[in-house]
Amino acid sequence: MRFSGYASVSAIITMQTFTNKAGSVIVDKLILVIQENKQYLSDIDGLTGDGDHGINMNKGFTMCREELDKNPGDLSYSLKVLAKILIMKIGGSMGPLYGKFFKAIGTALEGKEEIGITEMGEALKAAVNSIASISPAKVGDKTLIDTLVPAQAAYERAQVEGKTLSEALEAMKIAAAKGRDSTKDMVAKLGRASRLGERSRGVLDAGATSCCLILHVIADAGKDILY
Repeated sequence: MRFSGYASVSAIITMQTFTNKAGSVIVDKLILVIQENKQYLSDIDGLTGDGDHGINMNKGFTMCREELDKNPGDLSYSLKVLAKILIMKIGGSMGPLYGKFFKAIGTALEGKEEIGITEMGEALKAAVNSIASISPAKVGDKTLIDTLVPAQAAYERAQVEGKTLSEALEAMKIAAAKGRDSTKDMVAKLGRASRLGERSRGVLDAGATSCCLILHVIADAGKDILY
């Protein structure tokens, strides 16, 4: 009987979830972190690019805030609202890229009342595949891919190893930071920064940095609402 009870507790711990409805707070916190880091992201972008990454991201996320204040919804809905705004209202490459990213996650989670390690894993994988469908970027090119791909891989590895959702999200968070930091020593191979050649080395990539902020919020806010 003791063994049976222990197994039951172990299963409960492994089956950590949060509700799609409660997950809307993740988007609330995503909006805040972009607003709070608008200048920081633009300053980084200004070292190798146009210097408008934070400004454009802030514009899109703030528009999302205004829309969700009028028409709130669950996590899936909120992510799709954000995606639509980024795709339709934000210029350059980052609007469509992040639009595809958030749309893929929102679509993958649509109709799921409870979100656990499997559901989140499927959503993150869909996000990576979605960006890959419109961008030639690969790890080592000094882009957001250098943050996203290792982060998703770390989550998947934790999932395969039988870790909890909380542990998988923490693994994703750690890998995202390492991926972001790795871009400092890279030479940009895509976008405006690639024109600088070796001069693009020595600074973080703005997209990799914003992606790290986003994944950290998803991890931390997600862990906060687990039960």
